[in-house]
Parts: sequence; C-alpha cells; structure tokens
Amino acid sequence: MQFLAHGVGGAKDLPIPAEYAIAGACAALAVSFTVLALAWRTPRYNTGESARRVPSWLATTVDSVWFRGALRIWGFAFFAWVAAAAIFGKDLDTNPIFGVFYVLLWVGLVPMSLAFGPFYRAISPVRSINWALAKVAGTNPEHGLRDYPTRLGYWPAAVGLFAFAWFELVYPFNAELGPLRLWCSIYVAVMLVGGAVFGNRFLEHADPFEVFSTLVGHLSVWGRESGHLVFRNPLANLDQVVVKPGLLAVGSVLLGSTAFDSFKGSNWWTRHIQSIDQDINLINLGALLGFVAVVHLLFAAATMLTGIHDDTRRTHLPERFAHSLIPIVVGYFVAHYLSYLVEWGQLTVIRLSDPFSTGANYLGTGDRAVNFWLTYHPTFLAMTKVGGVIVGHVVAVVAAHERAIRLLPKRHQLTGQLSMLVVMVGFTIGGLALLFGG
Repeated sequence: MQFLAHGVGGAKDLPIPAEYAIAGACAALAVSFTVLALAWRTPRYNTGESARRVPSWLATTVDSVWFRGALRIWGFAFFAWVAAAAIFGKDLDTNPIFGVFYVLLWVGLVPMSLAFGPFYRAISPVRSINWALAKVAGTNPEHGLRDYPTRLGYWPAAVGLFAFAWFELVYPFNAELGPLRLWCSIYVAVMLVGGAVFGNRFLEHADPFEVFSTLVGHLSVWGRESGHLVFRNPLANLDQVVVKPGLLAVGSVLLGSTAFDSFKGSNWWTRHIQSIDQDINLINLGALLGFVAVVHLLFAAATMLTGIHDDTRRTHLPERFAHSLIPIVVGYFVAHYLSYLVEWGQLTVIRLSDPFSTGANYLGTGDRAVNFWLTYHPTFLAMTKVGGVIVGHVVAVVAAHERAIRLLPKRHQLTGQLSMLVVMVGFTIGGLALLFGG
C-alpha cells in the first residue's frame, strides 16, 4: 500500500552533503552546551514567577462549556464519519480510514499539539463516549470506580504506542481493512473499559494518542496556572512534564520506532532482508524492539553516569530527564514525516469526501488536487528536515541542562551532563545518517 511507503525521503531529497549536515549538527550541540555551561548556572523556569495570563476574552471562550462541547462534538462527528468509512467502506487504498489512521492521527497530532497544546484530549472520541456512559450509569467520568494505580504511570501508553508501531511498521497485513478495524476496535474497547473502571485518569496515562499529544503539547505556548489559561515559554512548559513511571519508555518507543521506520526503508536493510531465508516479520519485530531498547538503554545509562544527592536514587534519574526526549521526537517527526504529512494529508482530506468509494463528494473536497510544492522545492525541504533534527536536539540539551542544575549537586552539574551530551550527539548523527541514507 502506498501509504506505508512513508514520505521519509533519502539522499535524493537532500541536496546538501551529509557530512556537512552532521558536522554542523554536532557543532551546534557543542556550542549550545558551552554557552549553557557559561551563562546558565541557575534554574530559570518555574521558579515561582507567575506566567502571563491570556486576554480575558480568550480565556472565557476557551474555558466556556459551549466551546469545549463544540470540540467534543466535532471530534466525535469526525470519529463517526471515519468509523462509517471503516465499517461500510470498501477494502481499497482509497478508503480514507488508512490516511486518517496513519497520517492525520499519528503524524498530524504533532503540529496540532504544538499549536494548541493537548489537542487530542480536547477532541478525544473515547473521552466523549466515556462521559456519556458515565452519565447513563450515574458515575463520575473523572474518577471511575477505582483509583488508577500510581505505579503503572505511563506504561500502558508505552505498550499502546508500541502496538501502533508494530502494526504500522511490522504487521504484514496493515494495508487491509479487516486488521485495521480490529486494531481500532481493540483500542476503543480497552480505553472504554479502563475509563469505566479508573475514569479519565486512565485515559491520561494509558491512551497512546492522548499521552503522545499531551507530551508534545508541553512544547506549545499554552499552559495552566491555578486553573487559568496562560502564555508560557515552551521550555518552561516542557519543564512541567510530571515525572511518572513509564515516561522514558514512552519517549523511547516514539524515538526508536521513528528511527526504525527510516532504517526499514534503507537500501541496506531492504537488501539484507531479501537475502535471508527467515521470517521477515519476526526479524523486523526484533529490529523494532532493538531500536527502542537501544534508545532506552543509552539514555538511561547517560543519565545515571553522574553524581547525585544523597536523597536521590540513581535509578530515578532516567525518568526525571526523560522529558528532554520530547523535542528530539518532534524533530525526528519533522525530519522523517513532513512531506508525508503535507502531501498524503491532502490526499486523505480529498478522499474523506468519498468514504464509501462510490465517487461521491459529500464534503466538497473530492475535486481538489494535491499540491506537491514541498517535493518541487527540495532545498527548502532538505533544510527543514535537517533543521528539525538539529533544533530538536538543541532544545533537548537546554531542557536537560535546566533539569541538571536543578537536580544535581553543584560539583556535578556540568560534568554530569557530559554523558548526556555524548548520547545526544550520537542520536543526532544516527538520525541524520538515517535521513540521508534512506
């Protein structure tokens, strides 16, 4: 299926020498670290100063019942439209469910969450269904029947994200409508059962798409302070990511699966897979697990190779620094999926007008054409992709530095970050090498 030939792009799309891009990225990280070491010696974010509130009319609008209700209705209506295409539509690659699932939902969450904060939470159809079921049953949709186990943290979301990555990148029948229906049905069923038992606290921690959107939304300018909507520096927002079990696992799955997606399309891996007489799907699953495990182990080791306060366990450090993986994930998504989102996203919107593949044009978008401006401007596309990787890592270095000077003893605030810097340089080199070698 064409959707699965992701618009990652390779060297042919990047008319700049790979060695220049890699050298420039490494230099940017080194310079950033040096500047931070010299000029950033005390915490600057979330030190007790109040953030700037948004204009009262905007706060009133966003917090109003009608606005939130309108978002819920829009989200559920879109869900129902796509569900109708999945249930009653034809098993063809023109069915819009494939584009919605692989493009608009997975990749589109990133720009929407960067622009508006926790976007998926605001439109989540499972939250709407959970609310309706709770009203019918006379229970509280926020709390459910039991308290959500704190020890689980984000681990359920990490499992859900890996299940999505497996289905998209490894499962051999992901281009067929039946398996996609089954995956989505299991997702909705698990979320609704968990929501009924634990309330929306379960969705906050277990819904893979909500967790993904919320974490990326911490890089937006929107925040909350004492219940009020405020403008906040995205780095200050990022610093407010709550440390919970499984946070590093979520980041590792997102980063590792994106890297594997690029690696899977490389010429070397394609030739290797075709030359061996073994189960290709099992090998791809092992490679996906390997990429996720490498990210997790390298990051955990880098954060633990430092001095700590007496009251801080070394094993707690990986989770406390895990928020710095989020900008790297965003940078990788920009680098690997930008043209995929823009071009296949347009095609998906066109196909949404004909959910049953009958030639209809219900939404008035069916007669539009895809604009391939990005493909026709490879230099701009190249700079944007490389820039996404570099900016993502630089922001990650800043976020890690802020956490280090807040958390580590003074004698280790700089030396304790060297291992993190080495790992991030490695991630940068690896990401750009995959981008150019695809």
